[in-house]
Amino acid sequence: MAMPTAARTGFRLTMLCVAAVLAGGAAHSMTSVKGDSEDRVLSVTAAQQLFADAPDGVDHMVTGPVSSAFRERQREAGCADAVWPNVPLACFPG
Repeated sequence: MAMPTAARTGFRLTMLCVAAVLAGGAAHSMTSVKGDSEDRVLSVTAAQQLFADAPDGVDHMVTGPVSSAFRERQREAGCADAVWPNVPLACFPG
């Protein structure tokens, strides 16, 4: 059973409008103000890459037993004054 001509035309116009709205939204989301993408680029530190599953940070001061060589390495790296996310990898054991 065929659809009446008016119904087919209405359906086609509806689909055309939906496609136009979707295309307009996609085009809008792809454009940006000059320099906008540069402002949104985030630099990721080595500590953030190492602990990507901890977005709020990781305590870099080890409180358990470690070697004196590790403690010295922490002192040399300035771990006591480091603030997340700018924590040298030398502050973490392993």
